[in-house]
Amino acid sequence: MKTLPSTYVEGFHDREAVEAMEYRTLGKTGLRISKLSLGGGPFGNLYGTCNEEEVIELVRHAIKQGINYLDTAPWYGQGRSETLLGKALKGIPRQAYYIATKVGRYELDYERMFDFTTEKTRQSFQKSLDLLGLDYVDIIQVHDIEFAPSLDIIVSQTLPELSRQVTKGKAKFIGVTGYPVSVLKECIERSNIDISVVLSYARFTLIDDTLMQYIPFFKEHNIGIINAALTCMRLLTNRGPPEWHPASDDTKQQCKEAAGCCKDHDMELGKLSVWGSMECEDVSSNLVGMMTLDELKANLDVVRNGISEEEKLVLKEIREKYLSKMMGQHWESEGLKQSWNSLK
Repeated sequence: MKTLPSTYVEGFHDREAVEAMEYRTLGKTGLRISKLSLGGGPFGNLYGTCNEEEVIELVRHAIKQGINYLDTAPWYGQGRSETLLGKALKGIPRQAYYIATKVGRYELDYERMFDFTTEKTRQSFQKSLDLLGLDYVDIIQVHDIEFAPSLDIIVSQTLPELSRQVTKGKAKFIGVTGYPVSVLKECIERSNIDISVVLSYARFTLIDDTLMQYIPFFKEHNIGIINAALTCMRLLTNRGPPEWHPASDDTKQQCKEAAGCCKDHDMELGKLSVWGSMECEDVSSNLVGMMTLDELKANLDVVRNGISEEEKLVLKEIREKYLSKMMGQHWESEGLKQSWNSLK
């Protein structure tokens, strides 16, 4: 008989669905989390307006189906994501899920977007707990650390404050997130605070495998790895990216042509992207933002059943014709430059 995760609650979960889910240990935390986890970015309307009632039903159904790791942040809709999650989690046993939120990134206005100071960190984290309706979160993360004026403030202010929150019992473990994986590594090397988790987004996808270079380091330090943005923030989908997407026009065009190929075969590029990005055994969980029950159903199907042989052939075709041309291309330097110019 398959060993059920400690988050399993008899009478609440769909036992058959939980048994069908794969669980992996999140580094030194010891938490066994689902291979597929639920990202709360779309709940903040980052990818269009979401329906509140459907989001609440989506969260509850996802947990019942065995997804036991949820991720959100104040930045997602300036608190809307946390608010919706708080509503959705009412009545759900606290044992049934692990949840992570963040500090450091907040408002749309560039001048007030980032604040990594001790006082703001403390205030923001308490507000997050209030919005979520929780006494504690399992993981508290510093959001997009590459945008701090320097890593000094992360090391000397943000992380020590989060450590104090862990001591108070308001969080269990500390994590850092960011787009440049090199910065995550440097932060771990420089900090004397115990960092247990890294969240890397859009760096292990069909067009970027940068994360692979750093996995040996994270494994050596027993750091749990969350792989997020498997579709490169909708770049690798039939629908295409949102207007704010930082990728170059050339990259967007190549992905659009790959999506066209998928449409010709009546297939969804997003599905192939999710499957392809889930193939790394060293990743603890793959974080996917979802807005609808149909998206949840599709992603659960990929986890349980993979993709068909015909879909694998199409994936091979689009990799050879389009995606291989983009390997090694990313928006790391350009995205930072644009943001810092706006901040200045």
